[in-house]
Amino acid sequence: MKMKFDYTKQPGLNLWERPLKMDQKPLISIITAFYNAGAYFEQTYNCVMNQTFPWFEWIIVDDGSTDDSSLRLLEKLASKDPRIKILHQNNMGPSAARNNGINAATTEYVYILDADDLEEPTSLEYNYWALMKNPKKSWSFTASTGFQEKEYLWDVRFDPEGMKTQNTLSVSALIRKQDALSVGGYTIKEEAFDEDWHFWLKLMAKGYSCVQLRNEYLHWYRILNSGRMASIHTDNQKKERNKKIISEQAAFVINPKDPIIYPITTYEEFANINESKDVESIYKEHKKIHVLFVLPWLVMGGADKFNLDLITRLDKSKFEVSIITTLERDNDWLQRFREVTPEIFNLPNFLSPNDYPEFIDYFIKSREIDILFASNSTEGYYLLPWIRKNFPHLAIVDYVHMEEWYWRNGGHARSSAIMGEIVEKTYVCNSVTRDVMIQQFHRNPESVETVHIGIDEVQFDASKVRSGILYEELGISEKRPIVLFICRLHPQKRPFLMLKIAKQVQKKIKNVAFVVIGDGSQKEELISATKTMELDNTVYFLGSKNEVRPYYKDTKVTLICSIKEGLALTAYESCAMGVPVVSADVGGQKDLIDSSVGKLIPFMLDEDKHFDSRDFSDKEINAYTDAIVEILSDEEKWKELSLNCRNRIEQKFTIKEMVQYFENEFQRLIQDETLLKQREEKSECLRKLGMLADEIYTEVLMEHEENHAESSHYYKEDLNDNIKNIINQDREILERHEKSINHQWEIQKWHEERIKRLENGTLKGIIKRVLRKVGVKK
Repeated sequence: MKMKFDYTKQPGLNLWERPLKMDQKPLISIITAFYNAGAYFEQTYNCVMNQTFPWFEWIIVDDGSTDDSSLRLLEKLASKDPRIKILHQNNMGPSAARNNGINAATTEYVYILDADDLEEPTSLEYNYWALMKNPKKSWSFTASTGFQEKEYLWDVRFDPEGMKTQNTLSVSALIRKQDALSVGGYTIKEEAFDEDWHFWLKLMAKGYSCVQLRNEYLHWYRILNSGRMASIHTDNQKKERNKKIISEQAAFVINPKDPIIYPITTYEEFANINESKDVESIYKEHKKIHVLFVLPWLVMGGADKFNLDLITRLDKSKFEVSIITTLERDNDWLQRFREVTPEIFNLPNFLSPNDYPEFIDYFIKSREIDILFASNSTEGYYLLPWIRKNFPHLAIVDYVHMEEWYWRNGGHARSSAIMGEIVEKTYVCNSVTRDVMIQQFHRNPESVETVHIGIDEVQFDASKVRSGILYEELGISEKRPIVLFICRLHPQKRPFLMLKIAKQVQKKIKNVAFVVIGDGSQKEELISATKTMELDNTVYFLGSKNEVRPYYKDTKVTLICSIKEGLALTAYESCAMGVPVVSADVGGQKDLIDSSVGKLIPFMLDEDKHFDSRDFSDKEINAYTDAIVEILSDEEKWKELSLNCRNRIEQKFTIKEMVQYFENEFQRLIQDETLLKQREEKSECLRKLGMLADEIYTEVLMEHEENHAESSHYYKEDLNDNIKNIINQDREILERHEKSINHQWEIQKWHEERIKRLENGTLKGIIKRVLRKVGVKK
């Protein structure tokens, strides 16, 4: 399920306490026009101070403010940071203020930021790298969030021709100063008009083009229905004047150049890997252990919940955490991770895969990374030899959630095994995966450790949740026993086997209810099959839920019949809530589930050959059925299992225990002198091999389409879900475009009338009028 965007999680509500340097030579000049802007300016100030890229100067141009409280706030905040410079001018408007700021800038790049707008912490760094890597482009901008009096997400693909009639850009972007100056900066007029739109058209008219960074909303545009600019779109006379000014400039835009849009799918074949040069640390001091997590994405799932739990709960007085992701995704948990750290870089959103190594090299240097923690990232794994070669003191570890025989003959477990001499320690989420790593991939047993992901037993405590909520939502009697099936409705979870089981259980327990929590590509087909099997009053579909505890609270049994699991998060949650689990004996389920807390059912199919099968043996169906019926039919047995479930979690499977383990491990990794010596020796060996380590990553790029699990049939269903989400987003965008069509037709009509007036004023027009008067049509 795609998470709903939370507009309350605005950047700049608080300051991140980080010991960043403030006295380095700036690389970016932030330009802000300020006029009586005290109402919102402190939040904007926080956004700038929270930037992960500290190499900036901030030039604030006071445009003749008359409000004393705004001026006092400006002076107070500016005095806190030597990178802030204040210029004063008579009230001449934002265009003049921006121009003065640009002229005063000492850097190659200027970033235009209004005094009431907001920026996510990585905004400057994303744009800087995108523009630096595209030297022929003049400006870079990101997707944006509209907020306050209107709320929307704006990520429309940039159309140079369309810019002539509709402005799809905001004022904020990173611009090459020389290019801005070459077009005379912002045009200054006495009355308000769309000066930012006009400025973009001036750049385009001179042949300049841009870089667009999509998929991540880094700029927040505050929408106010009052103020200087509001009237130009409501007052008819001002609207016509504005339209005329824009149209006159748009006429000079001829054959505009196409933008470069990220994420991009193309890359240079066999390109040499570059190291970053002359990189300084962003920190004034290094008192914490700096950990970099290299992950594929930030989406909803069991592996990602583990990442979130670990990163959230690490003691921030001891650990500084950063995140890099390597695969293009919606990253619907991005806002949740941003609550924990500002240092989140989703590389596909601003870099080509060719540039990942250079950025990671720069990042390790600028953040003084002590430990690299890799998990489920193909690019991350195949960069490890190159990273080890260049960073002899860096500790490198990884976490494997499961083996995947349907993809690359082992999946990320195989990648981990290949890098076994580079990775110092591999942690796995269950004992079965550990056995696979040792017995089939020949890893040294001492280098592989089982660390269960665990569950928050304080949050998942049945005593803290009111009973009856699920029954109220369903509108059914509380005398009906409920079997919970909570998962993505995806072939990996075998939801059609669940229907067969429900059919058989219903024959023995007439009033049983199966409740399905989750969405997915197979939902509609499942609902149809439910009707065909006459299970309408037995199987209930409630969709995905952010809060799942009330559903466990009213449940008697949780069913897990997947074809593949590591150790399912659902199993942890269910046991913590005291709900017995009937589960397929796959992956590491046996680490948690046995006859004392439920039942394990032997897996009776070949996981690759029978993927998405609709035919299941009676033996398998009956095994699940008998286990569920046995638990539901014996209340005393159920109470015993329920108590055992909770006890097992409290004794061995808590998140607190997992986090404490990793905190101790991270400290051991950087303090162990023997490990440090081994790293240095391996680094030296790799350096002697020249470009071999570099070529490993190069070769992986050549097989880019086959290098990720989404190329297997397991992940194609997920891709279909993502496509459906994108289609829904595009429909919303289309609706917004349709609303603007009338406006565009008005502009076109104005153009046609103006052309007629111009023609009538020409010699050709005069001759036509004379000929018509004397009766000649042509």
